[in-house]
Amino acid sequence: MHPIDRLRAEVAAHESNAWAHELGWEPLFVASPEARVLIISQAPGRLAQESGIPWNDPSGVLLRSWMGVTPEEFYDPANVAIVPMDFYFPGKGTSGDLPPRRDFAPRWHPRLLEQLTEVRLTILIGAYAQRAYLGPRAGRTLTENVRAAETHLPLFPIVHPSPLARGWRSKNPWFQEETVPLLAARVRAALTT
Repeated sequence: MHPIDRLRAEVAAHESNAWAHELGWEPLFVASPEARVLIISQAPGRLAQESGIPWNDPSGVLLRSWMGVTPEEFYDPANVAIVPMDFYFPGKGTSGDLPPRRDFAPRWHPRLLEQLTEVRLTILIGAYAQRAYLGPRAGRTLTENVRAAETHLPLFPIVHPSPLARGWRSKNPWFQEETVPLLAARVRAALTT
């Protein structure tokens, strides 16, 4: 059994995930040693968890357009690894989904990420991923992180493509005008070099 498959089975069997196992949910991540682009995001949404397909919603459509990739490119594990901060849908909160569990990524990410030896670009989607992976380089706000995306390479922080972030995007038109083309160019370079 490949180490990634062994890890998936270990996550599914872990006592902290018994509630998800009872719901019939599998840990939702995509990882292959050949992946060139890594996406670290919050946690699967309800539709993604239920379908077993990450980013299987309108947010995923927008994310793929920002990245400049087709669905076929996006869902090819040799191209893109998808590793959320929690591998399970955390439930609904008052304004969007609940946050990922704090202890989840520290427990499972190191062992999974060490298998992804070909990653050339890591896209950090949202504040949870940015706090965890930018560390002391992080700005005070998500906006500061995203505005300085090119200074964090090979990490590339972006806002979440959720409909809930439409207001942020309308207040920050530079994101669509400047950051999205940079992201698409970096993704293409990572996939082709």
